[in-house]
Amino acid sequence: MTIDRQQQLETYRRMQRIRQFEEAGTKLYKEGRIPGAYHASIGQEAAIVGACMALRDDDYMTGTHRSHGHPIGKGAKLDALMAELMGKVTGICKGRGGSMHLADGGVGILGESAIVGGGIPLAAGAAMSAKVRGTDQVSLSFFGDGASNQGTFHETLNMAAVWKLPVIFFCENNGYAITTSVAMSHGQPEIGKRAAGYGMPGVSVDGQDVTAVYEATREAVERARRGEGPTLIEARTYRFDEHQVGLNTNRDPYRPPAEVQHHVENRDPLSIYRAKMLTNGFTQEEIRAVEAEVAASVAHSIDFGERSPLPEAADVFENMYANPIGYPPVIRGALR
Repeated sequence: MTIDRQQQLETYRRMQRIRQFEEAGTKLYKEGRIPGAYHASIGQEAAIVGACMALRDDDYMTGTHRSHGHPIGKGAKLDALMAELMGKVTGICKGRGGSMHLADGGVGILGESAIVGGGIPLAAGAAMSAKVRGTDQVSLSFFGDGASNQGTFHETLNMAAVWKLPVIFFCENNGYAITTSVAMSHGQPEIGKRAAGYGMPGVSVDGQDVTAVYEATREAVERARRGEGPTLIEARTYRFDEHQVGLNTNRDPYRPPAEVQHHVENRDPLSIYRAKMLTNGFTQEEIRAVEAEVAASVAHSIDFGERSPLPEAADVFENMYANPIGYPPVIRGALR
């Protein structure tokens, strides 16, 4: 299936949005302008965007602790995302979720979690809901290679296969669970082959090639919409930065420096797709226009976040649980 020019431009736009947002966020984090932890998706843009471009806005998605790229790939607005990272009340979760807990119901993002593999059963639950309600919505769960050794992975794949749930299990295999390599932690390092044990299709694809990822995900989505059940996709990708910004492993590197350099110089998903766009007839001017547009939107998101107010301490309990009788005056008074 060939996607049209507008879809190709949108694919590149979303990849650029992730890259430029993450580069800006990394800088802000190092400057102390973003609190908490920061896990960048730089290097994994093609896996994220290729999968998300195969989904509709009303399809469901769950993400991971490396969570900024997923909502951007699904179409979330940058202003609210940046404000959330800054802990501001205008954030996508009103400043309560922070870097690892982003959600946006407007584009089907159920939530992301710092719990490794935590989104896998949630995605299956959303798929079951769609099946019960009789819609043709599908659900996609992003997770990493480390999560494929969690019990929730095996239990959920088995249940989804038995019930033929319309869910796509999407493994971003970047080769390392923090500092532990797949070779050291997986008896079967080809994660896509695990699908056979649950009676579902398993696909391994080059995660740096956004077109290949899109085609594999589109086929899985169409299969799910037809009621034929789940698919496991393994996208072989690579994160260019550390597991977490600021994690210093230079004294005892777990990744050979030459390995990182090879991927940065030869396996950059944006460079790969940019070259493909030029081959497909796009001009340098068209590509630069997208890059400039994204740069302006990222700059606006930073300004929006910094101008936004912090949440009020008195509102700390709001949206945490239902309280039909309200908060006692003594508690509200103490919080002010």
